[in-house]
Amino acid sequence: MTLDQLRIFVAVAEREHVTRAAEALNLTQSAASGAIAALEREFATRLFHRVGRGIALTEAGTMFLSEARAVLSRAAAATAAMREVSSLARGHLAIKASQTIANHVLPVRLVAFRRAYPGISLAVSIGNSADVVEAIDEGKAELGFVEGPGDTLIHPHIAAEPIAQDRLVMVVAADHPWASRTALTPAELASGTWVLREDGSGTRAVFIEAMAGLGVAYAALNIAIELPANGSVLTAVIGGAGATILSELVCVDAIAAGKLRELPINLPRRSYFAVQHQDRTRTRAAAALLAMLRPK
Repeated sequence: MTLDQLRIFVAVAEREHVTRAAEALNLTQSAASGAIAALEREFATRLFHRVGRGIALTEAGTMFLSEARAVLSRAAAATAAMREVSSLARGHLAIKASQTIANHVLPVRLVAFRRAYPGISLAVSIGNSADVVEAIDEGKAELGFVEGPGDTLIHPHIAAEPIAQDRLVMVVAADHPWASRTALTPAELASGTWVLREDGSGTRAVFIEAMAGLGVAYAALNIAIELPANGSVLTAVIGGAGATILSELVCVDAIAAGKLRELPINLPRRSYFAVQHQDRTRTRAAAALLAMLRPK
C-alpha cells in the first residue's frame, strides 16, 4: 500500500467515479483503476460496489476512507515540516472560517498578509463553526476562525485562542411592531417570532446563550425560519419574517439605510477565535498570519 494508492482511493471515493478522479489527479483511467485493484488484492476485500457504470463504497471501503484520509493528512504534515525553510518566500496556507469572519474580518487582514508575504498562497473556504472545527480536526485546513463561545469549540484535539471581539445586535425590520420600542421584557422576547442561523453556527450558539442571559429559555422561542447564511437571515428579517441577532458588521449597512432597526437590548460581546489542531506542526505561514491577527 502506497500513499499514491491512498490518494487515488480517496479521490475515487469522494467523486464516486474513477474517470473523474483520474482527471483530477492527472492520471489515466487505467492507472486509477489499477491502484484500486491493487488495494483490493492486497487486502482481499472489495472497497467499491460496481453497479453498471456507477460505483459506491462498500462497508469496508467506508471504514477504510476515514483511515486513508488520516494517513494522508499526517503525510502532508510530515512533508510540510520537512520542506519548511527559514524564510517565507514560498508556501500555501489552507484556511476555513465561519461566515461573519470570512466576509467581514479576514479579507482586509489577508490582503495585508499577502503584501507582507507575496509568495504565500491562501485558500479560504467558508462554513459554520462546527464545519470549521471538523475541517481542522480532519486536516483539511490548517487554520480556522470561528465565533464563540459555543459547544463547537470544545474538542479534544482543537486549540483555540481569541483574536478579536465582535458586537452583536438584535434587529427587526423597520415596520416591525418592536421597531419603535425602547424596552422589551423577557416575556415579549419569548413570544416573538425569530429567524436564526442553522444548528452548528457560532452566531446561533451565541444567540442561545444571550437569550438565556436575558431570562428567555431557548425551548420557549418561536423559531419561524432557520437559514444557512447571514445574508439570507438578513434578507428574511428585512422582509418581515421576524427578529434576529447578528454581528453588527453584518447589519451596519442595512441599519444605516433604514431597512433594519436595532433593538435596545444589551447583548454581551463575543470573541473571534483562531483554531488549530494541537497535535499538528504549525507551518511558518500559519504562525506569521496568527502573529498579524493577535491583538497588539
